[in-house]
Amino acid sequence: MHAVIRFNYVIRLKVWYNESIMSKVYICTAIPYVNGSPHIGHAMDYLLSDAHARYCRMRGDEVRLQVGTDEHGNKVFSSAKKNDMTVEAYAQQNSDKFRSFIEKLDISYTDFIRTTDLDHVRRCQEIWRQLKPHIYSAEYDGWYCEGCERFVTQKEYDENSGCCPDHQKPYQKLTEKNYYLRISDFKEHIRTAIEKNEMRILPEFRKQEMLRLLDDAPDISISRPRGQLSWGVPVPDDDDQVMYVWVDALSNYITVLGYPDQDISDYWPAEAQFIGKDILRFHAITWPAILLGVGLPLPKHLVTHGYILADGQKMSKSVGNVVDPIEVLNKHGLDAFRYYFLRHVDAFADADFTWEKFENSYNNELANDLGNLVQRLATLCRKNQISGLSYKGSLDPEYCKLMDEFESTKAFSFVWQRVQDLNKQIDEQKPWELAKAGDTIKLEQVLSNLIQGLLNVSLHLSPFLPDTAKKISDIFTNQEILPPATPLFPKS
Repeated sequence: MHAVIRFNYVIRLKVWYNESIMSKVYICTAIPYVNGSPHIGHAMDYLLSDAHARYCRMRGDEVRLQVGTDEHGNKVFSSAKKNDMTVEAYAQQNSDKFRSFIEKLDISYTDFIRTTDLDHVRRCQEIWRQLKPHIYSAEYDGWYCEGCERFVTQKEYDENSGCCPDHQKPYQKLTEKNYYLRISDFKEHIRTAIEKNEMRILPEFRKQEMLRLLDDAPDISISRPRGQLSWGVPVPDDDDQVMYVWVDALSNYITVLGYPDQDISDYWPAEAQFIGKDILRFHAITWPAILLGVGLPLPKHLVTHGYILADGQKMSKSVGNVVDPIEVLNKHGLDAFRYYFLRHVDAFADADFTWEKFENSYNNELANDLGNLVQRLATLCRKNQISGLSYKGSLDPEYCKLMDEFESTKAFSFVWQRVQDLNKQIDEQKPWELAKAGDTIKLEQVLSNLIQGLLNVSLHLSPFLPDTAKKISDIFTNQEILPPATPLFPKS
């Protein structure tokens, strides 16, 4: 198993939130299939989890942030064959693509897991053995979606007219012998946990969706015959069966911590698992059943984001409207990317991406509001020989409340309001006129207050735009304040 320690959060501002470590916090991201390249949807998992991880570290917590790749299943095997590669080489190649993408986004992860890691495979098999009292063998005769890698009920088949709405392909009719996990053993416990917010599902309306789904949730198939699925974790003590991808993939959240070889109670239960809405049912029903089956507590929060649409439509290769995240990153850089997707894409709902919206947010907000503010204030300080400040920051309680509730979009907008307020203060207080009038005492007071305000903005921005926050800190905490040689965000 790969465990990469990467605490790359750097900012000079001392946060006087708490002098000691408050707690140990574990944050999880959904691990993507490696049958394709990273897309914008993956970026949302990473950005939302990273912003929360950085916030938790800023308030004094010791944080582990997990990322990784899901590498088993028929989709990966089929894609490898189409690309004339061994499945091992194909999985390695695409896992490397995701790791590179995660690092391009400057995600402050601590643990990277691949489900082909030998430790993960062995630990999954031990989890299976622990679940045995809740596992039985039966013949399945029904419908299956290879794209979703899941079986569907007759009711779902009828509601969707026999075609998967996400993949636009007809369901396959299958008859095969599988192992099943008895979800019925855990339904009441799961229901109580959801209703009492012991496992809190966000946003709230998703909670109601999951409670309705739980009513009809069947026992789930957790294996496939080796003849149907050869690329996966072997079922212990049965050479004819291979673990179904969901059991394998979901277990990564605890195998990466060392379970069941090690005591994971320092970090489990997870503070939050960040997931897309399309896989919430598995995290709200299947995953809790597995955890309860092995005697572990449920995660504290399931934080669910929506889809990113392109001009109002779901992105699809067949439609030709897929937005390449690397192209967006290359357009204006990392913090412009992080800014748009963390501020203008709602943390909980579907949101639209267009190049026009991206360009407008860059030029009118990043360049105008923040970039111009930094340039103007640094230039005024330089001209009037105002030195940088030593700054002891404190986090605003309203901001903390929003971040604690995973309302990162609102928290970012809260910070941006302060950026706009500082621009307004400069225009109203006119420090250039104070300089012209020779009122040095008032001028120094005004500029010092503006610096304090901007450093406070920098502190609150750091979970969202860490590189920009550091640049602002470097400029205004140095003895000699020097304007950036080029604007932080040159207009396009």
